[in-house]
Amino acid sequence: MGAFLDKPKTQKVTKSASGNGLRYGLASMQGWRIEMEDAHTDITGLNQELQEWSFFGIFDGHAGTNASLYCAENLLECVLSNDDFKAALKSGPSSPDLEQLKNGIKMGFFELDKTMRELPAWINGDDKSGTTAVTTMITPEQFIFANCGDSRAILCRSGNEKVTFHTVDHKPANPDEKTRIEKAGGSVMIQRVNGCLAVSRALGDYEYKMDNNLDADKQLVTPEPEISVISRQDDVDEFIVIACDGIWDVMSNVEVAEYIRSRMLLSDDLKLICSELLDTCLAKGSRDNMSVVLVAFAGAPKVSEEAIEKEAELNADLEKRIDAILQDSSDLGVVDLYYTIHCLDSEDIKGLPPGGGLQAKQVFIHNTLEKLIANKQANESE
Repeated sequence: MGAFLDKPKTQKVTKSASGNGLRYGLASMQGWRIEMEDAHTDITGLNQELQEWSFFGIFDGHAGTNASLYCAENLLECVLSNDDFKAALKSGPSSPDLEQLKNGIKMGFFELDKTMRELPAWINGDDKSGTTAVTTMITPEQFIFANCGDSRAILCRSGNEKVTFHTVDHKPANPDEKTRIEKAGGSVMIQRVNGCLAVSRALGDYEYKMDNNLDADKQLVTPEPEISVISRQDDVDEFIVIACDGIWDVMSNVEVAEYIRSRMLLSDDLKLICSELLDTCLAKGSRDNMSVVLVAFAGAPKVSEEAIEKEAELNADLEKRIDAILQDSSDLGVVDLYYTIHCLDSEDIKGLPPGGGLQAKQVFIHNTLEKLIANKQANESE
């Protein structure tokens, strides 16, 4: 859904912060979309009782920004104020009743969806916006993932070259989702709900929640999150990535994990790593808004002098190759970024970022190309 611009908007919103023994960075970019519909939440210290708990979320809106912005601002409060959630903490925040806690989170999603529906923007059916939601609540003992839609979170641990855990996207063609849709009187066509909506779970999207005889979890599109609890392992926990489908459309879970690990060896600036991930996804062809939160723990890869040296060697090698392309061309006008990448893509280049490949170096290639062309033009004019 949504129209496209003639060229992408690449300005980013970025942030780095820390608290509760973790560090995090985030970045978002409008990209090719006509409007920025993503929103995010990042909070360390949820309230007076839960100072050691943290909460992060990505909300990927569609058909407007109202739903994603409202949910980013209000979901956590709906969860914290739910009776089941509060009852789960009766024995104290260090030993919550996890099943009651999970139910409190689920009911918080339901309450948010119900409350939003009764607001002026939605009550008359004028606002058609909806949003996915993928969140991670981090306690001193657990990671609690809640996912509604096709945004995604992954957890990575050392000693596991792949991904330890990932949320599952809610797509209409998934067997369980399709069964619910059809029982509610709908259909799945071209992998969309009634041929229109590409996600089977979302907050908002009330035109797909019109059957008053059905509970919220039985509607064509449900706001019910899928909730998973993973025990923390401080000695091996590396990082969590929470992102919208603008990331996952062009990079797999493993590719993102490998890329993040490789960048952590070069820098401890998490917002820079997030920003570079967005640049890489744009270069790989993402046409959507892009937003990502990266949460790092004590077990995350540390900056390595060896890795920094290898990256410098890669950059020097790329610069030589780009210079050779310019030297071989009789017309500088044809040597643009895409021509250069096309030429480089046919070469055997060692040491490219895992998971990102040549596209992960596109910004460097662009800047190097501009520098070398300027130098060559200056030399020719002397």
